[in-house]
Amino acid sequence: MNTKLSININKIALLRNSRGNNVPDILKFAKDCESYGSDGITIHPRPDERHIKYKDAYDLKEVVKTELNIEGYPDERFLKMVCEVQPHQCTLVPDAPGALTSDNGWDTISNQNFLKEVVSRLQEKNIRVSLFINPDKEMLDAAKNTGTDRIEFYTGPFAHDFYKQKEIAIQPFKTASIYCEQIDLGINAGHDLNLDNLKYFKENTNNLLEVSIGHALVKDALYFGIENTVNMYKRLLK
Repeated sequence: MNTKLSININKIALLRNSRGNNVPDILKFAKDCESYGSDGITIHPRPDERHIKYKDAYDLKEVVKTELNIEGYPDERFLKMVCEVQPHQCTLVPDAPGALTSDNGWDTISNQNFLKEVVSRLQEKNIRVSLFINPDKEMLDAAKNTGTDRIEFYTGPFAHDFYKQKEIAIQPFKTASIYCEQIDLGINAGHDLNLDNLKYFKENTNNLLEVSIGHALVKDALYFGIENTVNMYKRLLK
């Protein structure tokens, strides 16, 4: 099974914002990524709009022809925007407002009722929902009980330990992916996946539907060019 590649364009928006104009043009960048083979575009608007702005979400919905995935913490402002834009997928993350980046999965047990309400609200708009989560059986069971369509494994710990002992680093995700199949939960993954570790993660994770990659891919594009980089990542996911 080929795993889909969704490109997170937050860093492109950060570069644009640094000059206060529309260079680079993130709408053109998103369309170019699709033309080079990306299966989707991911954005993660933060409350301070330091990279992707809320307006960008509305604009991107008009031009993205593959799949638009919007990530974020489900406060009322975020949910209002997502329900209006109606992306193909919404990935819910438990970030505090000032978080630099997503660095942990949901506690789906203590947040069970809250997540059930949010998942239901989004699904009523025909939006597929994914919960950002650690590879923990109890958290996966509780995620299933929220009614979510998918989970997205937080892969930061795997990426951190990959160069030390990759066989140990992958084991929790390997076990959790098998369990997700048993309880019929779709699997996405993201955070610090790159050209070094992506193929190994893909080969050792059952039924991996989609990965969302931004920071590493944009870094690689500085050296290899965006078209080459998209194809390099795509080859690893076949």
